[in-house]
Amino acid sequence: MILGLSTGAFTALHVAISLLAIVSGLAAAAGLVRDRRPGPWTAIFLATTIATSATGFFFHSKAIGPPHIVGVLSLVILGLAVWALYGRRLVGAWRPVYVVSAILALYLNVFVGVVQAFQKIGPLHALAPAGSEPPFLAAQLLTLVAFVVLGAYALRRFRNVSPG
Repeated sequence: MILGLSTGAFTALHVAISLLAIVSGLAAAAGLVRDRRPGPWTAIFLATTIATSATGFFFHSKAIGPPHIVGVLSLVILGLAVWALYGRRLVGAWRPVYVVSAILALYLNVFVGVVQAFQKIGPLHALAPAGSEPPFLAAQLLTLVAFVVLGAYALRRFRNVSPG
């Protein structure tokens, strides 16, 4: 049991929150690229990404490992994104701070999604059972390149600094 839910139910909730975080993050990132002021998708993205990072700590673990490190890193980056957007209103240097931190937070969520996909989806797991084989590394490299390009493009295009 985790927070009064069976482990299976809690896992399903965590996965649902994570998927919503990724979908809303992609919508928020599209808004950045289109120079749209941050609105509901951004708020949903930030809230669900914080929730997915936080709920990840409730899974039972014997030692601190990579998931914990990614979770802490994600929460720090999300804190910076929230502060840049809502605390500093994207004024001056806070605009690029927000763009970079938001895209990085989304990348970390997708990075974990790729890890989980290779661990949990049979055909992917068969390609990379240890999580260090070329198909896994190629998927993570493509993900990284895609987010570097997305981040650079969003940083160049997003100028509409009025939070919605």
